[in-house]
Amino acid sequence: MIRLHDISFSMGSTTILHDISLTIAPGKFIGVVGPNGSGKSTMLKILYRYLIQQTGRVTLYDKELQHYTAKQFAKQMAVVSQESPTVFDFTVQDLVLMGRMPYKRLLSTDNNEDFRIVARSMAQANVTHLAKRTLSELSGGEKKRVMLARALAQEAEILVLDEPTNHLDIQHQLQLMDLVKGLPITIIAALHDLNLAAAYCDELFVMNEGHLHAFGTPEEVLTEQMLADVFGVQAHITQNPLTKKRHLFFYT
Repeated sequence: MIRLHDISFSMGSTTILHDISLTIAPGKFIGVVGPNGSGKSTMLKILYRYLIQQTGRVTLYDKELQHYTAKQFAKQMAVVSQESPTVFDFTVQDLVLMGRMPYKRLLSTDNNEDFRIVARSMAQANVTHLAKRTLSELSGGEKKRVMLARALAQEAEILVLDEPTNHLDIQHQLQLMDLVKGLPITIIAALHDLNLAAAYCDELFVMNEGHLHAFGTPEEVLTEQMLADVFGVQAHITQNPLTKKRHLFFYT
């Protein structure tokens, strides 16, 4: 579905990504993990066309990303980035309605189908009660959930999430992860919490110093040796008795 072919990216004299090549299959929940500064967000920004790589190619369905129009690309990929948009005078409902823009012609108005999709998306993201409030009135966690609702309203085939659980309390972290895990689309998420990555992701890409250090299932990738090599921590790995997934305990 998505292929990165020998991607490199630099800012000034600093190389942030070194010859990254990987393939993402449709319908997978992909976690991108790694220490701060390892290149996770930069790689995602290249995927959603916020940045352009210096070398290599990125293809979606064997078509290079720059060959998609903005509307075509928006129907394929929705994004929840780390930054909230600086649009303070829109209500939450109006902001979520912006997710329907790829399906609009110039000057066309919102219809009943748009409002139905927006209502469903706000309910999924648990922000229906915020519909009439403006973004400037919301907490960081509430803004994150509103951005998710807007992305859901976009009805894209791929959802990219950059640190989606930042600013969320434990309850909303789990609700968000349960929600995106249940979506019948491809999910690509940069995650800090390795236990959330182990519990929810089908595959993990481990980034370290701009290189793709490892990839595979959480069981294959999350090893005590990898955690020591990449994250510089000692860990004890057990099995969660409820989920049967890996659970990591860290110590110094």
